[in-house]
Amino acid sequence: MTAEGREPEPSHRDDRVDGRDETPNERADRNWDELMQELRVMQTGTQILTGFLLAVAFQPRFTDMDELQRDLYVVLVALASVATILALAPVGLHRVLFGHRRKPDLVRVAARIVKIDLFVIAALTVGVTTLIVDFTVNRTAGIVALIAAVAVIVALWLALPRAVRRALKRDGPPQT
Repeated sequence: MTAEGREPEPSHRDDRVDGRDETPNERADRNWDELMQELRVMQTGTQILTGFLLAVAFQPRFTDMDELQRDLYVVLVALASVATILALAPVGLHRVLFGHRRKPDLVRVAARIVKIDLFVIAALTVGVTTLIVDFTVNRTAGIVALIAAVAVIVALWLALPRAVRRALKRDGPPQT
């Protein structure tokens, strides 16, 4: 109650989630900027892997690949294409929705696309690692590299974030 006996007007700001004092539009703008930073990192890695894959086909030893390696190579080129398309999709959506006051919806859809792209990039990274080790060492080493790469991705991209979330829940919000 105010001194005049009225209820205070509700704030247009929503700081319940993380203590930030921002409007829904400000939150959407911030989240969009964060997504764009993530996409920049993802695009760089994807471009490097794609460039590597494209260069492989023009190397003299490309014909030395066995059928399994060539099949894996083609799958990896397809994954690189999908990863690139997914990384560009939020930008295309932004162009289509620009000026339509749909930023929160755009952020929600773009965040889903980024998550999907992370899985595609994980598969691409594991596959490239496997192909290189299989071709340069042998099939057994390639399988070991595949298992190791999957284990590292699971540990860093799935297990570590879960452990951090559990620790944050246990410890409570940060003290200021």
